[in-house]
Amino acid sequence: MVDIPVVLELASDLLDRHCPIFRDDTCVFVSQSGETADTLRALEYAKARGALCVGITNTVGSAISRATHCGIHQNAGYEIGVASTKAYTSQIICITMMALALAEDSISKRERRDEIIDELGALPEKMKGFLKKQDVSMKQLAHQLKDCNSLLFFARGNNYATALEAALKCKEVALIHSEGILAGEMKHGPLALVDEHLPIVVVATRDSMYKKMESVIQQLLARSARLIILCTEGDTNMKQYAARNDCQLIEVPGTVEALQPVLNIVPLQLLSYHITVLRGHNVDQPRNLAKSVTVTD
Repeated sequence: MVDIPVVLELASDLLDRHCPIFRDDTCVFVSQSGETADTLRALEYAKARGALCVGITNTVGSAISRATHCGIHQNAGYEIGVASTKAYTSQIICITMMALALAEDSISKRERRDEIIDELGALPEKMKGFLKKQDVSMKQLAHQLKDCNSLLFFARGNNYATALEAALKCKEVALIHSEGILAGEMKHGPLALVDEHLPIVVVATRDSMYKKMESVIQQLLARSARLIILCTEGDTNMKQYAARNDCQLIEVPGTVEALQPVLNIVPLQLLSYHITVLRGHNVDQPRNLAKSVTVTD
């Protein structure tokens, strides 16, 4: 949207590497609680080097919201559970809206910008429309997956974050080993794990990565993979794969590419919730984890 270079950094790794930050840089710090220790230390590091520091948090009055020069309060509401859900989706919305604001003066981006704004307004109704239906189908799918030992999520482009978030939820609350994998790296190791027993969720909604993800599905099916495909509602190609190869579909409404991950993650979060309940674990208080990581290693 803005055509400026962006680098994604993990706060703890940035500090370990003493990453160069300069006075004309803008650093955005994302934290649900606003109290994450590694993120706070990275914020102090960036401020000491003269960077503009922007915070995105879900907690008014938190340490990050006070220490940054400016920022966005997500206003997603209080989260009781350790594993964040609505804070994650609202972070996507906030970052998208920030990009829209920065692109406001670009005439060449106006049409795309208006399309995203329209879809932002339509997002709540789309979410409501499929939420109840997906809850039932994810519960059914959870019964099939509750005894598995590992779970892989393949995605590409914007949805790589969806794969990482889905895998994180299964680790956090369902206590299942799970990995979010960039589909372009499939042949560099992960393909060796594929067999008829390992469940693999492939995110293949209608976006710029669709053709590449379709190729991934074909390669996995050729190796007798146990596939679960997350696709756009009414996608006849994916329905054909499901009919021919006995793989399962999770259908979500379509939207613009920038917002599709918001819809895509919801059924996968529901899936991890239902697996957790069926395995007899505490959804709100997973073992060994705390809501805010306030100690650094």
